[in-house]
Amino acid sequence: MRLRMLALVLPVGLLAALGGSAASARMNADTLLSQGKPVIASSVEDDTLTAAKAVDGSTSTRWASAEGVDPQWIRVDLGQPAAVGRVKLNWEAAYAKAYRIEVSDNGTDFTTVKEVADGNGATDDLTGLQAHGRYVRLVGTKRGTSYGYSLWELQVYGTADSSGDTQAPTVPAGLKSTGATATSVALSWTASTDNIGVSGYDVLRGGTVVATTPGTQYNDTGLTASTAYTYSVRARDLAGNVSAASAPITVTTSAGGSGSFVLAAAGDIADRCTASDSDCIHPKTANLVQAMNPAAVITMGDNQYDDAHLSDFQNYYAKTWGRFKSITHPIPGNHETYDDTPFQGYHDYFGSIATPQGKNYYSWNLGNWHFVALDSNDFVKEDGLSEPAQLTWLKQDLANNTKGCIAAYYHHPRFSSGDHGDNVDADPLWQTLVAAKTDLVLNGHDHHYERFVPQNADGDKDANGPVQIIGGMGGAPLYPVHAAHPATAKIISDFGVLKLSMTDSTFATQLIGLDGDVLDSSPTYSCH
Repeated sequence: MRLRMLALVLPVGLLAALGGSAASARMNADTLLSQGKPVIASSVEDDTLTAAKAVDGSTSTRWASAEGVDPQWIRVDLGQPAAVGRVKLNWEAAYAKAYRIEVSDNGTDFTTVKEVADGNGATDDLTGLQAHGRYVRLVGTKRGTSYGYSLWELQVYGTADSSGDTQAPTVPAGLKSTGATATSVALSWTASTDNIGVSGYDVLRGGTVVATTPGTQYNDTGLTASTAYTYSVRARDLAGNVSAASAPITVTTSAGGSGSFVLAAAGDIADRCTASDSDCIHPKTANLVQAMNPAAVITMGDNQYDDAHLSDFQNYYAKTWGRFKSITHPIPGNHETYDDTPFQGYHDYFGSIATPQGKNYYSWNLGNWHFVALDSNDFVKEDGLSEPAQLTWLKQDLANNTKGCIAAYYHHPRFSSGDHGDNVDADPLWQTLVAAKTDLVLNGHDHHYERFVPQNADGDKDANGPVQIIGGMGGAPLYPVHAAHPATAKIISDFGVLKLSMTDSTFATQLIGLDGDVLDSSPTYSCH
């Protein structure tokens, strides 16, 4: 503001003597470096107001931080070192009263190049910064409103180093297949290194790029049964440098039925932590889901801890598993009831996705499979079955089913070797599903992985019964396990995501661990 006032009263000649013309020339020479570049933020208000919206070039989309919390930040990666001369901030109504602009060469160690203590919103055009680095971060330290921080656009101007980054990442090593079905091949490899940082990997099938993924695993789907495919991978950095392709491998898909697809599933997912905490698990399991490239995602309850308020969903679940919201078919667990109004945060976050038929229970179809999503909270209350309408609905839904295979999922398992143990109150669900020749039952609640062989209504081994799997290892702290049931095929106290490979007449399951390794594989089962 003081410089603007001087420009109004000082003669043109004096302005030139002060270097005004040179400053203008430098500002005009600067180019926009930030648009479309990778960006992260300390938080988002919800999954529609992501950090990327602040650098997309549109003044009708925005990033917004969590409300009522200081400090908050947003950081853009320019892709290579640059001389930064100007930062322009287009604030939404939720602006920063006090903030600073920081620059870093490595994304970790930042230097403050500009501090503002009396911001008033609207547009801040900060010039003459004379900074240098690859990463530019805005840190809001004092909100101007009771809300959070929100930007229509964050624009960084400057001049990229003339030499730029010309060093390609190392060639990915250790490419291998971690499993193949009739229509999919799962791949993993060892991470490459780079002088600045690897941004992602191209997956090549037959020499043609079929996908680019940020992690070191990928699930290639939509393939043909009994067919050999050749794969290689190459690494990319943010400056556009690409490594040579890895040594190729050949993988042959298995014989199988038609109508194949892959699902990802887990329960007990988002603890109140973010990716900035290396011990936070749900960002890592979300990356496993992304690598699976699933047709749909199933969650088996307790999606958000601890009390499942809408703000918790927005601050934690939305940032990780929320990226799959449009293909998610959730059910609630007991933690979804821990809200001022039970299920309110769950309903507000998922909307009609969680209640497509107006209730917490519903069914849906994919391929030759009929999926039944149930709310087991109704069956574990002290007064017994408090809503017999759900059981009546379930029997009618199963009677009306025309698909050849059936899967059901609900939070509280009938049988478990975990901390909570067996749930006899869930027996009405189990009995009904066994009678209908259900093929697969998925649960959460106990925080471990447990796969059972097919069981009958009494929990005894029986090839005609469903396969029950407890998948409560999506991110919440693990619980201890006890002596396994006689029908337990595998029990593991570790984190991961369940991968379900389905055809029109069969299914097989795998537990994928945090490092991408297959921790357990089931046999291929035929539908009843």
